[in-house]
This record gives sequence, C-alpha cells and structure tokens, in this order.
Amino acid sequence: MPQTILFVDDEPHVLEALKRALHKEPYLVLCAGSAEEALDILDRGPVDVVVSDEMMPGMLGSELLAVVYRKYPDTVRIMLTGHANLEAALRAINEGQIYRFLTKPCNDMEFRITLRQAIQQRELARESRRLLEKFKHHDSILEQLETDHPGITRLQRDSQGAIILDDGDYDLSALIQEIQEVLEESEERLPDSKA
Repeated sequence: MPQTILFVDDEPHVLEALKRALHKEPYLVLCAGSAEEALDILDRGPVDVVVSDEMMPGMLGSELLAVVYRKYPDTVRIMLTGHANLEAALRAINEGQIYRFLTKPCNDMEFRITLRQAIQQRELARESRRLLEKFKHHDSILEQLETDHPGITRLQRDSQGAIILDDGDYDLSALIQEIQEVLEESEERLPDSKA
C-alpha cells in the first residue's frame, strides 16, 4: 500500500505544482485547501505525511501542525511556506514538532528527498515501538520463568566462555518443554509476531 501524503495550501496552483513534483513517486497524494479540510481528511484515515503552508485563512499552518501532532502523533509534519519568519518557524517546531521547515519555492529534488526521509523516519519510529513492545513482552516471560524457577535466568560460564548447566533438582526435559510452551503461548498473544 502506498504512503499517503497530504498537502495543505489555500492556493490551488501551489497544490497542483506539489502534485506534479511527485507524479512519478509511489505516493497517494491528497490535497486540502484549508486546515479544516485537512483535519476532515485526517479524521477519515491514516496519513503518513502532512505538508502545510503557514499563511492560510482560518487557521495558520503551524496551528494545524500542532493539532496534527496532538491528534495524530505518528503523522510526520512538514512546513512548506513562502512566508518564512522566525516566529512561524519556532511555533511550528515547538508546538507542531515538525520534521522539516522548507521555504517556497522548494527545489523538486530536495522536496522528494525530504519526503522519502520523512517516511523512513516514520517507519523507523513505528518499527522501534513494535520491537520495544516485543522486548517488554519477552522480558515479562523471563521474569515469570525466574519467579517459577529461581536462578534459571542466571548463567555461569567456564574459562572458555561455555555455559555451565547445573542439573541440580531440575528435570531438564520438563523444563525445556515448559519454556517452549510458554514461548509458543506468548507468540500467539503478541501482535505482529510473524513480522
């Protein structure tokens, strides 16, 4: 499924120019002529990147990006404006947590590269969160195993680094079977475990 890019600008010719700049890119491109229209689009489905102008009637682009940050924090936010000033840049950075601040006119190649990097950033953040959840889940399994079998998670190594197994009072076959069952159950409960 292609990534979705939403352009927000009150000037139709700017929206057309942005769409033309991406005509060979594998994106689903949506356009909104106002912040309110953009928020309606965002309410209807996921958007990967929002690129907004600053000076628009009704709501400034920096205000829109601040709302997007609060309501859709996974959506990457970019400011593209012809009215660059320090106040707008600071507001967009501080309140909207924008990814980039670009000025019009923007070089098409620079713009396409920025969008690719923004999407990569989003995917990295998404994958990091998924891996963190998986790690937390596996950590809870280890904690449960340690509770049920104290000392099981501690390793002893010999002088060459090989793990020393203490047979102790454990029925190793039963313990291995129990560990396999716990792992299989946890994998079934973990979303995206096949990823």
